[in-house]
Amino acid sequence: MVIAELRDILQAEVLCGEDRLDESIKTVFASDMMSDVLACPEEIECLLTGLTNQQVIRTADMMDIGVVVFVRGKSPAAEVVEMARQRDMVILLTGYRMFTTCGRLYQAGLGM
Repeated sequence: MVIAELRDILQAEVLCGEDRLDESIKTVFASDMMSDVLACPEEIECLLTGLTNQQVIRTADMMDIGVVVFVRGKSPAAEVVEMARQRDMVILLTGYRMFTTCGRLYQAGLGM
């Protein structure tokens, strides 16, 4: 699935990374605990989270995660978005809850 499809399925707003929307992703991981993300033994291409702090971007950067989706309409501060922009990440914002977001993406064929 390309990131533009992900955006459309989640009715998401693109906060940064507009130039990467034609790239493909195959795996998604959902967590508000960055320690769980760091402990994941498999490759993660997209992270779903309700946390909006800089630690999310640092964790994604360490794990080579290129796409972060903030759920529940929780908007990160401008400095968080800028940090992601500097790391060439795609940041999306959806109003869906985490459970609904996971269900919509699973139904569309994405998995972990």
